[in-house]
Amino acid sequence: MRTVRDVMTGSVISVAPEMPIKEVARLLVEHRISGLPVVGEDGAILGVVTEGDLLVKGHGLGSLQRRPLARIFGESRDTRSLRAKAEARTAGQAMSAPAITIGADASIHEAAAVMIERKVNRLPVVDGGRLVGIVARADVVRTLARSDDDLAQDVRRDALWKALWIDPSSFQVEVADGVATVTGRVIRRSTAAIVERVVRSVPGIVGVVARVEWSVDDRGQDAAPPERVSIEGNP
Repeated sequence: MRTVRDVMTGSVISVAPEMPIKEVARLLVEHRISGLPVVGEDGAILGVVTEGDLLVKGHGLGSLQRRPLARIFGESRDTRSLRAKAEARTAGQAMSAPAITIGADASIHEAAAVMIERKVNRLPVVDGGRLVGIVARADVVRTLARSDDDLAQDVRRDALWKALWIDPSSFQVEVADGVATVTGRVIRRSTAAIVERVVRSVPGIVGVVARVEWSVDDRGQDAAPPERVSIEGNP
């Protein structure tokens, strides 16, 4: 399957936690981006400093609303966080942490789900705890704009061959307007049952028509151990 690593931007502009706020603002404006990863000396991502974080500082302490009885119970956690950002002088002090990240080997669908759930436009990509890239919504959307021929190739290679160990030449695959029609025959009924789900997971596929016949009804049987799995469709 296509992963975040396949679509991410590998050249990442990042800042050290001690970088002054003024320099952070200059980089945001110069590169026309809305956020920057804050990275430690070991390459680990510590947080993200965004335009929103800097807006808090520009707004000033006087605009922060205090909750009722704050003198007795103290400020809320959100107010304390905003106050710290308003008083920040460095990227590390202003950043939002922990950073919302995605693994380099995560699927495109996983990245899209995180963006939707966390309401973010881009995600720092990590591998082994180190920052290796950035994936943006535009990168994910771009997978939907790929040609039907390219999508059909991905279905054959990523869904049938890599994920299911099915010989692609034993299947007919057609993609029209992002809808994949897969026709063929497999040995086990359990394999036939998951073809549609696996094909649907290919980035850019918006619908699946699965016409898969099977020879052996293996419902209720234990799955074959990995060392005995063979390529479906091959003699």
